Amino acid sequence: NRPAENISVGSCVFQFKVDYERSKQIPVGMAFYSDIVSAGGHLWRVKFFPRGELEADQEYVSIFLEHMSKSRSVEVMFEVFMMGRDSKPCMAHRRRFVQTLEIMEDKDSSDCWGWGQFIQGTILEKGYLTEGHVTFVFSIMIIDDNCVLVPPSDIGTHLGRLLDHADGTDVSFIVDHETFHAHRAVLAARSPVFRAELFGPMSEATMPSITLHDITPATFKVMLRFIYTDELPLEDELEDSSTEMFQNLLAAADRYALDRLKIVCAQKLWDKVSVDTVATILAWAEIYNCQELKNRCIDFFVVE
Repeated sequence: NRPAENISVGSCVFQFKVDYERSKQIPVGMAFYSDIVSAGGHLWRVKFFPRGELEADQEYVSIFLEHMSKSRSVEVMFEVFMMGRDSKPCMAHRRRFVQTLEIMEDKDSSDCWGWGQFIQGTILEKGYLTEGHVTFVFSIMIIDDNCVLVPPSDIGTHLGRLLDHADGTDVSFIVDHETFHAHRAVLAARSPVFRAELFGPMSEATMPSITLHDITPATFKVMLRFIYTDELPLEDELEDSSTEMFQNLLAAADRYALDRLKIVCAQKLWDKVSVDTVATILAWAEIYNCQELKNRCIDFFVVE
């Protein structure tokens, strides 16, 4: 296991297909080369010896990663596996190394690391040969020990606390006799509809308390949380995670032009689609202008 402070700064994954039947005719020590690829600002290629790099390896195939750049030292993780006859990755003979490559001034010396005896030729032919070819998958990942780790953004957590503690709230909403306190600036920044209502010529702009209709307290509470945190509560934290709840949220998102919330609700509703519900969900997608959900439902009709 690698230390937690080591992080990837660049990677590349590519396939390398070899005409193995023809390659068996070449002498020991002769290599095929992959295309040159870039990963982490460095250039790399793979050297493949179908009959081994050395006489002692002639019953095996040899695989080496070659560093092609004239640049600073670099730590690299190189991983190899093969595609099975079913065209799916096979991990039975997966190999990996992690190596710090010290770049030499004299580039006549080869910067290669790998395996002289990667897999026996007989095993390769028996398990991986398809129509005379074998396909390798190579993964190159550059690791940097010197990066300063930047923690993930926690602005949503802080704004959520701001909502919970009601610090500095300057507007309230009454929904079916329940009162919700909020900040005009946050609402206006997140929703063009709230911006027009709270800072435009509408009467709500000067009202300290606004009564809302056609929305339930539960829906408004979840929508308000999303406006501050850009996330829905986890389903086990939702008081109601029914299809109707997400339909109501979809309606609210459309009403207040919260486009990302609309997509989130569309995904939640799509997860609940069945033969019994697809017609109703399609109607909601049409009413609330959710083209993504509408297209999914139409596709469902076609398939089912």
